[in-house]
Amino acid sequence: MGLLLSVVVHPGNIQDRDGALPVFERTKEWFKKLKLIWADGGYAGKLINAAKETYGWTLEIIKRSDDITGFHILPKRWIVERTFSWFDRYRRLW
Repeated sequence: MGLLLSVVVHPGNIQDRDGALPVFERTKEWFKKLKLIWADGGYAGKLINAAKETYGWTLEIIKRSDDITGFHILPKRWIVERTFSWFDRYRRLW
């Protein structure tokens, strides 16, 4: 459904990939049955192995294809984009 499970506020000079570790740390305490996390290409790299080795989670990267031109719905990616559009409706979140 694209619901938020955990939020951590940190400075804006931290890359998404590095900022994910504190989110993972907080999330592991609340969601013991979590097994799969979908993320975009910004989270690829060492974070995939860290999620598997440290928490036992599978971090699946949903990438867009460079071969496709124009608008194309990516599997699971629309859930994140829809959630962000919901945030835009609420002025206090700006």
